Order: sequence, then C-alpha cells, then structure tokens
Amino acid sequence: MNDQLSLNGSYVAEKPQQRTLTNDYQLTQSSAALGKPKVKARYSENGIVSDLGVEKRKVYQYKQANGVMVFSDQQPLGADYQVLLYECFACRPDSTIDWYKIPLFTSHFATDVALAAHKYQLDPALIRAVIHAESAFKPGAVSKAGAKGLMQLMPGTASDMGVDNPLNAQQNIRGGSRYLAQLLAQFNGDLDLACAAYNAGPSTVTQYSGIPPYPETQAYVKRVKILFKRYQKALAS
Repeated sequence: MNDQLSLNGSYVAEKPQQRTLTNDYQLTQSSAALGKPKVKARYSENGIVSDLGVEKRKVYQYKQANGVMVFSDQQPLGADYQVLLYECFACRPDSTIDWYKIPLFTSHFATDVALAAHKYQLDPALIRAVIHAESAFKPGAVSKAGAKGLMQLMPGTASDMGVDNPLNAQQNIRGGSRYLAQLLAQFNGDLDLACAAYNAGPSTVTQYSGIPPYPETQAYVKRVKILFKRYQKALAS
C-alpha cells in the first residue's frame, strides 16, 4: 500500500485502505520490483549513530508520469527511484516517540549554550531543541554521512563555521549555533524554513520555495518546533 506525498506537502492516497506515515506507522518490507529500474540510495545529510537503537528505515522516492513526487514504503514497479535511509533522531516519519513527553535536557552544556545564544542572538531553547533533534545530546554522535557532534555538523559546514573539532562540545555548539543564526537571517527569521534548511540544506529550501516535500525534513521541522516550545516553557519555569 503506497502513501504518496504531493509537492505541496499533502498526502495523496490511491486506495482507501492506505496508511500515511505517522509516528505510529511501522514501515513494512518492500515487494520485489519488476523490470530494471535505476536505483540510487543515499543517507540523510544529518544523522545519528546507531547506539540510540534507531533502526534505519527505507522510504522510496520517485516521480509519477504527471510529475508528482511520491514517497512510499513500497518499492515502485518499473520506475526509477531513490531509497532514502533515515538515521536522524528526530526525522524518522515512522517514529513512535511522543515528542510532547520525551524527557528534556535542560541543564546539559549550560555554559556553552548560554554563550552561543548570547553571541548569535538566539533563544537558548532553540539551540537545545536542535541539539535534541540532531543528536539527543550525545557529543560523540557520528552519522554514516559524516555529520558529527551535538549539532551534527558536516565537515564542510564545520570548516565554514570555524570548527576544528566537531566532537568538541563547545566548538560544536558554537559552530552549529552560528550556522543556525545564518539560516534564520537568510530566511528572514522564518523558523520553519531555517529548520528545514538545517536538515535538508538551504539550496533545497530555496529550490522548493518552502519546506521540501521530504518526509524526513517535514517530520524534523515539526519535532524541532515541539521541542522548542517545550524547552522555552521548561527554561522559563
């Protein structure tokens, strides 16, 4: 049963019994494909090491004849597609975590977060929300794609932000916060777009003139915002 996501972000069901990708949705094994479609597998640019117990999930991305981009848990038959392999702690569309109740990290790296928030004029609650979404506050987190540390900085981004050692918590928080501040400035303070750009890249957000139609990125933005509000409330109390 395929679940389809149109470019405007809404799911389109072909059959009444189809299920959408929600936090409670468990992806199923794909059926064998017919023909010889071209296949390209890639990992998320931002991710988390497997010690969190998060199993990678496959989502198939392909384009229909009418141009509609589709994201499905079922392998398409006779069509070119990409396999998206999700590693990110907060971006799995099928996550069963209750993001409204997951324990928060309100005091971890307090000095480093406070300094970065002051230097780059960011709400410390937002920095904490991004750290939580990216690495669940694990400073040694390393993704298969090479993203490292608390805020999961890719090597190029780390270098651009002046980070010599992304596994150093202080450097990582400073570099990640600087990058987040740049994205907020680039997208005129729009939190949704800045978070989407942090996950999928600013060029992708510009390409789609909004949050890209990727289940990973859409889930990520939603959950960062949930965590942001929760951290704001927790830090204010």
